[in-house]
Amino acid sequence: MLLCDFHIHTKYSDGSVELRRTIDLYGQAGFDVIAITDHVVNGDSLIGKLAHRFRLSVTEENFNGYIDAVREEAERARKKYDMLVICGVEISKNYLTTDKSAHILVLDIKEFIPACWGYEKIFLEARRQKAITVACHPHYMSDNSRDTLYLWNNREKYDKHIDAWEIANRDDVFNVISLKKYNYIANGDFHRPRHLYSWKTLLNCDKRVESVKECIKHNKGVAITLFRN
Repeated sequence: MLLCDFHIHTKYSDGSVELRRTIDLYGQAGFDVIAITDHVVNGDSLIGKLAHRFRLSVTEENFNGYIDAVREEAERARKKYDMLVICGVEISKNYLTTDKSAHILVLDIKEFIPACWGYEKIFLEARRQKAITVACHPHYMSDNSRDTLYLWNNREKYDKHIDAWEIANRDDVFNVISLKKYNYIANGDFHRPRHLYSWKTLLNCDKRVESVKECIKHNKGVAITLFRN
């Protein structure tokens, strides 16, 4: 089984650790597969505008540099740790109300996707790029300041577009995902070194990007584990 974390932030958005150091933390901890998923924040709300002002978002202007940096680190990670690193982003639609907010991981992204687009357009563009989409922390969290409930409240409309839902995020577990029998993965939502120790995904597949994507999408050979120091 491959030990995986598909939800990781660096200083390219609101993480506290540089990209290279983040790669080393996961490599030294023995991970097999990770995805770097810095925020792409919407600019059509007060919260979103503040994120852009304080450079807490990947933008269209620096997206290519971000992807190039992740790919460069992915080469180093494979050679040094035999760890697969996937390029991704977290599309972050942040509003004042939790019922309107939603976050979506896009794994194996190739071209920039603006967070201000409508949901269906975002999902269709991710599908065109043959990326995997994951609904992040979709239900109530212990830290309710981060609740993003829009996708869960509108699950009947959007589930056909979502490849997997986070059944666990950091220290929270969302049993509603299990009850609905949705495809699932678990992630650490890494922003600081201590977040390394949290819920993770185990995949029974080859250590290749396409194999990992297929395993998540078909949700066979998927398990979760609580990774501790």
